[in-house]
Amino acid sequence: MLPESPGVYLYYDKEGTVIYVGKAKKLRRRVSSYFNRVHSVARTNVLVKNIADMRYIVVNTEEEALHLENSLIKEYRPRYNVLLKDDKTYPWICLTNELYPRLFLTRDVARRGGKFFGPFSNVAVARTIIQLIREIYPLRTCALPITADTIEKGKHKVCLQYHIKNCLGCCTGKISPEQYAEFVEEIRQILNGNIQQLSDMLIDRMVALSAELRFEEAEEVKRKYLLIEKYKAKSVIVSASITNVDVFSYVDDEKRGFVNYMHVKNGSINRCITFEYRKNLDETPEEILSMAIAEAGSKFQETAREVLVPFLPDSDFTDKNFVIPKIGDKRKLLDISEKNARQVMTDRIKNEEKLNPEQRVTRTLTRMMKDFRLEELPRHIECFDNSNIQGTNPVASCVVFKNAKPSKKDYRHFNIKTVVGPDDFASMKEVLTRRYARLLAEGESLPNLVVVDGGKGQLSAAVEAFDAIGIRGKVALIGIAKRLEEIYFPGDSIPLYIDKNSESLKVIQHLRDEAHRFGITHHRNRRSKSANVSVLDEIKGVGPVTRETLLRHFKSVKRLREATLAEISDVIGNSKAQIVFNALTNINKNENSNTES
Repeated sequence: MLPESPGVYLYYDKEGTVIYVGKAKKLRRRVSSYFNRVHSVARTNVLVKNIADMRYIVVNTEEEALHLENSLIKEYRPRYNVLLKDDKTYPWICLTNELYPRLFLTRDVARRGGKFFGPFSNVAVARTIIQLIREIYPLRTCALPITADTIEKGKHKVCLQYHIKNCLGCCTGKISPEQYAEFVEEIRQILNGNIQQLSDMLIDRMVALSAELRFEEAEEVKRKYLLIEKYKAKSVIVSASITNVDVFSYVDDEKRGFVNYMHVKNGSINRCITFEYRKNLDETPEEILSMAIAEAGSKFQETAREVLVPFLPDSDFTDKNFVIPKIGDKRKLLDISEKNARQVMTDRIKNEEKLNPEQRVTRTLTRMMKDFRLEELPRHIECFDNSNIQGTNPVASCVVFKNAKPSKKDYRHFNIKTVVGPDDFASMKEVLTRRYARLLAEGESLPNLVVVDGGKGQLSAAVEAFDAIGIRGKVALIGIAKRLEEIYFPGDSIPLYIDKNSESLKVIQHLRDEAHRFGITHHRNRRSKSANVSVLDEIKGVGPVTRETLLRHFKSVKRLREATLAEISDVIGNSKAQIVFNALTNINKNENSNTES
């Protein structure tokens, strides 16, 4: 019988391998929940089927259970657990415990003696800090084993760093350990985030040296002060009254959770790490946030009692005071943390898409399937748009996207045949009927989604066309209105408004813009052709050769209509010229009478 106590439980498969580690406030209730029902997440049901044995460890508090769970997951890396995906060793800055301490970057914390500061998610940031400190203070850079005995016996000689004044000659005792320790203590304050205190101390020293007329030394202290202020200006992002705070933020996608952790001291961020967790079961954001807080506590030497979070974790931490800020400087800190977490998530997605371009396509289509209430991925989409000027030369365009990208070889344009005047609804019905009746007759595959450029009127016409040819319900249909980018569904008068930054909306906008461009181009070409040749086409007795000869000579129909009978006769002869001249004269008279009326 399991106890009603906090603890950790381990599930084993038939080979004796740990496949899941979990924590619980009450072991009996939590463990029994796996076996007394069917779970909504299929992967949890698979886990239960593979459980062959179980063991548990009782602890005193839920917080102890969380830390124990964290360590056991790292040890066993169970198949079904939320795992810290990127558990690499981060760089730290080490200040050694030697007679003359050194400062350097390292990833090996356990094997080196000294005080460690960090870690840093970006090694470039750590290097910049070390470079700044070395500009201010003449720390030694050599790795010589300097002791009082080696100095007394003169085993070492000064190097180039001493001669260019980057080192004070520690190896030969030119500076005492006590003097060296003074600026080592100042370095500790910088790395601990106590920058304001150091700045105040430098100002006091500079004033004192000036009062004693030691201006060269005062100038050197001033140089250090200005460098410290420059570093502080880059570090301070909120009020310096925020003295010691931890900040955790959370963002996720379908497969992973990202928790950014920042440690803030005296208004300066001195630690910023983003943990990435791979989801395996139905883990909640609260559970992943708890794991990240425990991870930070075990990984880093210094954590704060006050913790800013977007929501409360699912575990109790006796030494933490959780705050969910709504406004002010603390809210700004939480926003900065979330921005860092979101950036890491975006970078991961982009890197994965570079390695596997199909992944981005699938993600986009999956998003569209959810947004537009589809039953399958819209790998084949067609979009229609009408184009006319006051009913003249009415045309329509059909553009085709496959896997969210234009398939230009499949684009089609249509000349409207049965509609008289500017009737967009009837034109849309005609084009859709012609398009899909032909695809059905030829045995071609139908699209997964059809988009019509227009609101409820065009969509209703499209529904009538689909009903007439019997594909309603087989092909998904939506309309997009131009004004506010509303998405309309058949039978629903209330439009859907999608986030302006949504990938789904961007694909639909691209479709609509392509259909408009393709339709306008065809309409423009048709108008141009009509303006150039339609007048001559209506003249009986004038064939293609004669039309081509006239247009080659006069360059345009307009100049031909302004020509005299003699000018036309010189090109095509008297008999044909008389026919053309009489026809053009009648056309001009008709147009003039229409204008006057």
